[in-house]
Amino acid sequence: MMTTVEFAPLKSTITGAVFGPRDPEYDDARSIWNGQIDHRPAVIARCRSASDVAVALAFARAHSLEVSVRGGGHSYRGTSVCEGGVMIDLSAINVVSVAPSAKRARVGGGATIADLDKATQEHGLAVTGGVISDTGVGGLTLGGGMGWLTRTLGLAIDNLVSAEVVLADGSIVRASENDHSDLFWALRGGGGNFGVVTEFEYRLSEIGPEVHLGLFFWGMEDGPAALRLCREVVPALPRNAGAMVAVSLSAPPAPFVPDQFHLLPGYALLVAGFGSEVEHSNAIAPIREGLPTLFEFVTPIPYVGLQSMLDESEPWGAYAYEKALDLVDFSDDVIDVLTEQAGKKSSPMSFMPIFPLQGAFTSVGEDDTAFGGSRTPHYVCNMTATATDAGTLELDRSWVRETWEALRPFSSNQGGYVNFMTDVDEDRVRASYGAGKYARLSAVKAKYDPDNVFHLNANILPA
Repeated sequence: MMTTVEFAPLKSTITGAVFGPRDPEYDDARSIWNGQIDHRPAVIARCRSASDVAVALAFARAHSLEVSVRGGGHSYRGTSVCEGGVMIDLSAINVVSVAPSAKRARVGGGATIADLDKATQEHGLAVTGGVISDTGVGGLTLGGGMGWLTRTLGLAIDNLVSAEVVLADGSIVRASENDHSDLFWALRGGGGNFGVVTEFEYRLSEIGPEVHLGLFFWGMEDGPAALRLCREVVPALPRNAGAMVAVSLSAPPAPFVPDQFHLLPGYALLVAGFGSEVEHSNAIAPIREGLPTLFEFVTPIPYVGLQSMLDESEPWGAYAYEKALDLVDFSDDVIDVLTEQAGKKSSPMSFMPIFPLQGAFTSVGEDDTAFGGSRTPHYVCNMTATATDAGTLELDRSWVRETWEALRPFSSNQGGYVNFMTDVDEDRVRASYGAGKYARLSAVKAKYDPDNVFHLNANILPA
């Protein structure tokens, strides 16, 4: 039974809205991207400032209530919505302020990638984001933050300058290389374990507003050859190009896809070019020459269009589940597993996006940030089950788990990327960071959140 809480005192002390189960706005406020999540907080505090967050945390402490934090709401695990506790909703803290001459952006903790890109692209600037535009900036960044610009600019955390954080005791601090440097280190990859980040400050780079896209699609029968081609061409791409390998991707019913291939499952390589049209053409030439495709799509595209082009594959309200692991390469053994599993999905929305972590990603030292995983070149293989109904999701949840188990012997990190970790347990979290980095994170956790208030995440236990 859900806890009944008298929250009138909270309503009178914060500037944002407060919702309880009897309020008409409650169901909409507690809904997030993953449609299978149906958690019911005792109270939702839609904060408008760091001070509001501090008040909401004090209210939770006074009533011994669990705390969850909702940023963009693009949550597979559903941990942004607690059951019977206080949900701190940051969606109203979504303002993005850009200083073009300094190439800096201050971004509210409730902003989405779409909010960030819209503001920065007005000045031809960008920072590494995800590949789905309604992803929250906060959750993406705190776990690392990979996207189309990873090979060019590194992870989102590699471009983070500072962060405003509301700590468990309600104090508000600014963490950077010079202030609370231990906390700043932990925020860059350690997830939401250390406080509520109400503002991120990023270093921006000149990207867009027009970039280039190359999409190459092969049928299921060409899977082994397509993955061997990816093994050759992706590491050789120039630094100003991003890429994604997609296994068991259903061709979209888009105008650039011939009608006979609509929803046909296959293999795709997507290459985003951030240089000139000539540079992009040279970069994709080996792909065109390497293996005939069923179709290709090569075009200039607005950067904001690149950032949102996969949104329809992950629509709001879909039922979803995911697992991931790190792979050094597309070895023959890995290719055998991927091609064997590729045809076993049930939903046309399910697929395996594989992200290359190369280029600028490798320029950052192993211990410079708390990112879980090696800084040597590798791939993050994400297996995502997405469906419109619970029955199909269960079928593809089994497909994801079976594929993950089959790939485990070839994984370079048995924990995997924390942002792609739906099933969270202590052993996997420890494995993701490694013993030394986990111990360091645990010490920071003990300093800033000794009571583990922020535990609805890939949780790091206080030392």
